[in-house]
Amino acid sequence: MWSICKKELRQFFSSLTGYIVIIVFLLVNGLVLFVFNNNIFDFGYASLDKFFQLAPWILLLLIPAITMRSFADEFRAGTYEILQTRPLSRWQIIAGKYAGSLMVVFIALLPTLIYVYSLQQLSSGAGMDMGATAGSYIGLFFLAAVFTAIGVCASSFTSNAVIAFILSLIAAALLYYGFNAISLMPVLAGNADYYVEMAGIDFHYRSVSRGVIDTRDLVYFFSLVLFFLSITHRNLIKR
Repeated sequence: MWSICKKELRQFFSSLTGYIVIIVFLLVNGLVLFVFNNNIFDFGYASLDKFFQLAPWILLLLIPAITMRSFADEFRAGTYEILQTRPLSRWQIIAGKYAGSLMVVFIALLPTLIYVYSLQQLSSGAGMDMGATAGSYIGLFFLAAVFTAIGVCASSFTSNAVIAFILSLIAAALLYYGFNAISLMPVLAGNADYYVEMAGIDFHYRSVSRGVIDTRDLVYFFSLVLFFLSITHRNLIKR
């Protein structure tokens, strides 16, 4: 499994594209948070709420770009057959691909801790609410874990990396915001809208981001990851 994980990391960072993807992610976040209108300095208080509202939408583009080649390139180049000859089960191959992609996302998120340090140093008084900030980072990591599972799954459907990117982007966007949008329909006003919204990723992401780690949210995230990796396993069996 770890050999596959290391292979994914080497493959991503062996070209300039990998570095560009991460740099663009950090640059867009930095510009929106500190440079453009309505930036953090305009709030008048130390908070990264804007970052945690913006980051999921940027991850919707970043993570499909990271995962789109996971299996698609193996199928296209015919190397998946070689991969099957190694003493690894299908689940170990999937876990290695998934862990490698998730580590790349983690590496991209790690430099954003500079935002926390900068605001804490610039703020007066007590500074930031570190408990809420830690909870938001945990929520962002779980969100990235689900998006990565979706991306790896989408890549197992096709040998075309671009199609895998589009499939992953659409599926992640629908699961993230689709249920929330449906819950706003007038016909669901009342009790139904809450349950529909609860089926979406955004509901549980916001719940964890408040700094309260609820078991139901963790079960939801782990279930989604397992669900999409199970579909990936089923696709590989068909191959």
